[in-house]
Amino acid sequence: MKEWNDDFLRFSGTQGYIASPALVEAVNASIALERPLLIKGEPGTGKTLLARHVAEGLGMPMEQWHIKSTSKAQDGLYVYDTVQRLNDARFGDGDVSDIRTYIKLGPIGRTFAAANRHVLLIDEVDKADLEFPNDILRELDEMQFTVMETGDEVTAKERPVVLITSNNEKELPDAFLRRCVFHFIEFPDLELMKQIVDVHHPHLDTQLLDQVLLKFYWLREQNELRKKPSTSELIDWISVLLKAGITPDQIEQQIPFLGALLKNEQDTEALSGYHERGGRYPDQWSDLGPRFNN
Repeated sequence: MKEWNDDFLRFSGTQGYIASPALVEAVNASIALERPLLIKGEPGTGKTLLARHVAEGLGMPMEQWHIKSTSKAQDGLYVYDTVQRLNDARFGDGDVSDIRTYIKLGPIGRTFAAANRHVLLIDEVDKADLEFPNDILRELDEMQFTVMETGDEVTAKERPVVLITSNNEKELPDAFLRRCVFHFIEFPDLELMKQIVDVHHPHLDTQLLDQVLLKFYWLREQNELRKKPSTSELIDWISVLLKAGITPDQIEQQIPFLGALLKNEQDTEALSGYHERGGRYPDQWSDLGPRFNN
C-alpha cells in the first residue's frame, strides 16, 4: 500500500470494518484530492457502513443524507419552512418577521456550518432524478452556498470528507463522475469473507464456518437466483444459526432458515424443490469448482 506523508490525514481502517487495501487507498486519494469518493458495489457489501467507519477512523463526526426518489439538491442545503411561518403568523405569538427562525439547514448545510471537520455521507445518490448529482456539484466544489431568503453565506470552515454511494440503478452524469474519486467494492473472496465474519462472530466453530461459507458461496453460484445473498445477509444467517443451535452436520444436509438469505418468493421456490429435482447440496469445496479449491 502507498506510504502517505506523515502530515497527511489518512484512513487506515478500523477493527469493526475489514477494508481491502484498494478501498483504503481510494478513501485516502479522496481525502488528498479533496474530492468526493463515489462508492459502487452490489447491495450488502458495506458501502454505507464504510462512511461510519471512516468517521470513526478519522475521529470525526458524521452527517448523513439518505437520498429518496423525491429528494432535491436544495433539501441538502436548507429548507425555508413557509408553512410553519404562515401558521405562526395566523395562530402564534412569535416574531414572524425574523425569517432566519424558519431556515432549517439540511445535511450539507449542517456539515458546512459545523465548527469541526465532518464526514458527509450522501447515500444512494442514484435514487434521485438524473439532474440531482449535477445540482449538488457547485456547492460540493466551492464548499459554500447562499441562503437566498436572508442573503447569509454558509461556508465550510474545513472541507468535509465526502462519501457518495450508488447501487447502479441509473447512470450518473459525466460531469459528476469527473469530479469524483471512484471505487467499486468487489464482492469479498473467501479469505476476506472469513475476516469479515470473524469481526461479527469471533471464535466461530471452524467446521460450522466452513459449512456456512460453502453453502453461501454455492447459493451465489446459482444462476436462477434473481437476488444473490449478500455479506450482510450472511452475517444475519449465522446469527440465526447460532441462536437455533444448528450444527455443522445439519448444515451439511440442508440450508436451514433459507429466508434469512433469499429475499423473494421466486428464489425461495427455486431452492425449495432442489432436492426433488435430483439436486445435491455441496459438501466440499471441490464441488464448487477450481476457483474455490483451497
